[in-house]
Amino acid sequence: MSSEALSRYYAILEGEETARYLMTKRTGAPIDLGAEDDVLWKAHERALLKTDGSGQPGLLDLKVELANRMLKSCEICERKCGANRSAGEKGHCGVLKARVNSEFLHMGEEPELVPSYTIFFSGCTFECVFCQNWDISTRPDAGMEIDPKELARKIEAKSLGESHGSSMEALTRARNVNWVGGDPTSNLPFILEVLRKCTANIPQVWNSNMYLSERAMKILDGVIDVYLTDYKYGNDSCALRLSKVNDYMRVVQRNHKMARLHAEMIVRHLVLPGHVECCTRPALTWISENLEGAKVNVMAQYRPEHNASEYPEISHPLKLAEYRTAMDIAESLGLDLCD
Repeated sequence: MSSEALSRYYAILEGEETARYLMTKRTGAPIDLGAEDDVLWKAHERALLKTDGSGQPGLLDLKVELANRMLKSCEICERKCGANRSAGEKGHCGVLKARVNSEFLHMGEEPELVPSYTIFFSGCTFECVFCQNWDISTRPDAGMEIDPKELARKIEAKSLGESHGSSMEALTRARNVNWVGGDPTSNLPFILEVLRKCTANIPQVWNSNMYLSERAMKILDGVIDVYLTDYKYGNDSCALRLSKVNDYMRVVQRNHKMARLHAEMIVRHLVLPGHVECCTRPALTWISENLEGAKVNVMAQYRPEHNASEYPEISHPLKLAEYRTAMDIAESLGLDLCD
């Protein structure tokens, strides 16, 4: 299978290209990691301009340092709640140390991605009233802590189709590492630390609601190969009502544009009952006008989970006619739809 939209991703799978995080490891960023924040950010900007992947190791180390510093007055997601997570203070998401709810080879993602080594983190930056993973997203203390080195070894084993640990059963070779949740955003420092200890040439997928701060997006530049994003709404009012987030359109549109400049992209849009005109049409229109070359998945998997029963228009499954209308919109816009 090949795809112009994901050509570099497939080249990594064929061993013809190198995963971005490995290139970042080999990119020099000569700087004292004890320097002031503004000095480190300037060094980060300079290092990102290097495109040959040469030099002393350093850029990934610098990213780890910057991400950890962001925990002291947390500004990793756009809520920028300011919690000192390094000192054990919980912020809006409730995440302290990264906790993995589950990790396995996922066969239910987009065909371009499966089998995908999917790592589900507990906790989320959103409060979607219809969340289908609410048992994960609303319980940031659930799951288990995994040592970064141990998870790195698991990734290396999955990338080779080998077992890791006591099981002797051979595994299907993973095509990518899929960081998800909940949402992976709150766990950015942990993810970078895992990759610092990892050596596998395997694509990294950021599976997210894309409500990151601009600085967090800059840290992901040079680390992520494919952004697997949610573009949920077509206006701020629906986002505030159904996901409890402010300024949705500005933040998510900014981050999608940044992500598209940095890497390849698959954009998911879950069609919500009663929201075709207010959300689906404007969302797909914006994608068609701003994310050239991105793959798009128009999803019909909505079901009224969690607290959806309290919101009349989404308290029932999606109607077939609504999904057909959504697909007509997508096709009329000429979007590159997933298989």
